[in-house]
Amino acid sequence: MKETYLSKAVTAFGEDKARYFRLQLCLEGILIGVATGLVVSAYRGLLEGSEELRPWVYKHFSWDNWTIFLLYCLLMLLFAFLLYRIVKKEPMASGSGIPQIKGILLGKMHMNWFSVLFYKFVGGVIAIGSGLSLGREGPSVQLGAALAQGISRSRRRSRMEERFLLTSGACAGLAAAFNAPLAGIIFGFEELYRNFSPVVLMATATASVTATAVTTIFFGEIPVFHIGNLPVLPMKMYGLLILLGLFVGFLGLGFNRLLFKAMDWFDGQKILKKMWKPALPLAVAVILGFVLPQVLGGGNRLVDILVKEHYGLAFLCILYLGKIFFTALSFGSGVPGGIFLPMLVLGALAGGVFSHIVIAVGVDISAYEVNFIVFAMAAYFSAVVKAPITGSILIMEMTGSFQHMMALICVSMAAYVAVDMAKGRAVYDALLCRSLNKHARIKKVLRYKRVIIERVVGNGSNADGKCIKFIEWPKHSLIIDIRRGEEEIVPDGETRLQVGDYLYILAYEDQIEILQGILSEKNN
Repeated sequence: MKETYLSKAVTAFGEDKARYFRLQLCLEGILIGVATGLVVSAYRGLLEGSEELRPWVYKHFSWDNWTIFLLYCLLMLLFAFLLYRIVKKEPMASGSGIPQIKGILLGKMHMNWFSVLFYKFVGGVIAIGSGLSLGREGPSVQLGAALAQGISRSRRRSRMEERFLLTSGACAGLAAAFNAPLAGIIFGFEELYRNFSPVVLMATATASVTATAVTTIFFGEIPVFHIGNLPVLPMKMYGLLILLGLFVGFLGLGFNRLLFKAMDWFDGQKILKKMWKPALPLAVAVILGFVLPQVLGGGNRLVDILVKEHYGLAFLCILYLGKIFFTALSFGSGVPGGIFLPMLVLGALAGGVFSHIVIAVGVDISAYEVNFIVFAMAAYFSAVVKAPITGSILIMEMTGSFQHMMALICVSMAAYVAVDMAKGRAVYDALLCRSLNKHARIKKVLRYKRVIIERVVGNGSNADGKCIKFIEWPKHSLIIDIRRGEEEIVPDGETRLQVGDYLYILAYEDQIEILQGILSEKNN
């Protein structure tokens, strides 16, 4: 007689089985890292090639060669049609990709991994390569997660293990996109998984490091942003650092609101339908290529220019306004592409504006202007995503500024507090809620399966200090194992839970968010 799924799950938590399980996750993390590194490297290579090609194409536009410009416009119309067809064929390929992965981890969304992998790759190359102000990181996260799901399905792993691998693939995608393995790992815990798990760490660490190693083979070990050596900011300037965090925090709050206004406008208007929705930002991109080419594409080269060139305050404001409105227009159209990189560029521009204002009021920070540009990127990320640790580590790795960790965390926390006090929501959580509300009918056709999930009892949670029988668990859920340090506890109704306990719960996928609410740390 075959062993049942539940008995397999329970015996998997024996000590020897647990060690083997961690080793298996580690090896599978390496496999996912290699696959993600190769796919994201191809993705990055094509997008960087388009960044090189676009200026060359515009140099050949003239009255004498008007036919070339006409062909270019027709090509943009073709791209608009292809983007429309891609989003219609695979709705999960639209937008950033990070909210979709969060939805899958919460059991609220499902995806066809191969379809998402193919259409996200092609759609992202077309949209970002055409000059839309979108980033490669969100798509890279989704590409990594799709590859991880494909590997999990091909190896017939359990649903619980698939969730671990999916998280590791998403982290590997971010690490490969930015040559930032540590940021990829922290992103998994701070933004995706929302609690620390040694088991998840095994898969995410190996996948992120391996993916970064693969991309390093193709792109070298140099940071994404070429900042050079920065002087250490003296402690006497930390007051300005706090002001920078508050300033950028409120700018980030405005960015979030503008983003949703753009999406609401695209959904509410009746004129632009089908292919004409992506055609609008593509047409704007063609015009901006003549008047303000700096705001096209993701914008990582603009950061390098800001470090080397000394733009005036007025032009920095023009660049900021052009970038933020074009990003909102590009993302609002629903084409594949993220906001990760554009928001970092907006942060760098905000840092440049702040430096000019401070100097104008008589404070000499001329020796540290580049510092404020770099720190503002971390602050903007923290304000928009509300993940200050990920933002600090990401900018540290992307710029090679490893001696500035304290300043990065300080400015990131200031921006986070500013947005939190203004009741701003994390952009990816808000995007997920919007997507679920917009497509609520999907819930009626999903067939939820029972999965084993791992959750930790947070400080001050509803479960802290209570016996299992006195907690209102979701219907038909079952706690099958508890780990307290190195001790394994067989649960019963009298078992009293403690902060730090790792619970392994058999539940339906749509109950994951409820369980997370019961066990999560309270923000009192």
